[in-house]
Amino acid sequence: MGTKEKLLALLEENRGTYFSGEAIAEALGVSRTAVWKAVNGLRSDGYCISAVQNKGYALPEEADVLTALGVQENLAPAWAGLRLQVAPTVTSTNAVVRQQAAAGAEEGYTLLANCQTAGRGRLGRNFFSPAGTGLYLSLLLRPRTGEQVAGLTTMAAVAACEAIEAVSGEAAGIKWVNDIFVRGRKACGILTEASFSLENGLPDYAVLGVGINVYPPAGGFPPELAEIAGFVFPEPQTGGKNRLAAAFLNRFMDSYAQPGDYAQRYRSRSLAIGKPVQVLFPSGPKPAVALDVDEDCHLVVQYPDGTVQRLSSGEISVRLAERK
Repeated sequence: MGTKEKLLALLEENRGTYFSGEAIAEALGVSRTAVWKAVNGLRSDGYCISAVQNKGYALPEEADVLTALGVQENLAPAWAGLRLQVAPTVTSTNAVVRQQAAAGAEEGYTLLANCQTAGRGRLGRNFFSPAGTGLYLSLLLRPRTGEQVAGLTTMAAVAACEAIEAVSGEAAGIKWVNDIFVRGRKACGILTEASFSLENGLPDYAVLGVGINVYPPAGGFPPELAEIAGFVFPEPQTGGKNRLAAAFLNRFMDSYAQPGDYAQRYRSRSLAIGKPVQVLFPSGPKPAVALDVDEDCHLVVQYPDGTVQRLSSGEISVRLAERK
């Protein structure tokens, strides 16, 4: 653990209490210069570190700081053993967890970050991941059944909706297959990646990545996202990121351990059913109407000529013809 991480832990455990630079240096066994650099580093990572002359540094009690301890405190007893790691900044949580998986890390290893410099979404797109306002996590899984494999992304979509609703009170819906909308705008994306075994057709491991726009970013979203992207909370909430991360992990792990009625829960939150959609083929978009989501969470669509098709997320994408 570096000086930044040690300083963050000290301030997190003593929210609202000011420590002088000298006291911090003595507690951490570092120089005053190292403390100053660590404070500036945490601020650059999006952490709100308060400084008052003749008093020192503190984390305000109302600050929303993502920490392993804060998430752990909100996990259900069944999942308290998940190995959590929080990093201020990473390139991509999925990329780092894939490296850990290849090195033999156990199922349940979860990396959470305050910022990504190379976040990725579906179909090779970039995922906007600014410091301080989002929650980015990746969970290492080693599925043992085909049912677990088939349901990873859709179980995660349901868990994300339920977590957002439980923590914020806002309704959340799913634009097939895995974009989560809050107040009519995309607030969460999910990316699942896997390395498959040639022997049994099951993954050696799967990495489930979830990115949530918890707050609106300073200065707003980039122009290309301004009309699309949304967020969960309009204003900072004490412990909001920690509670949201734990709520997601609790709900996803429950479904992953015992896959059950998640398909019905997914269907009930669909934003596509009954709506006109554009089915995006390599040859171009094709208009259709979304009729239903089946038990395998395939989207059932009907084209103008009456043809009905069940769409797999691995084949094509869908664009809502009108945003809800």
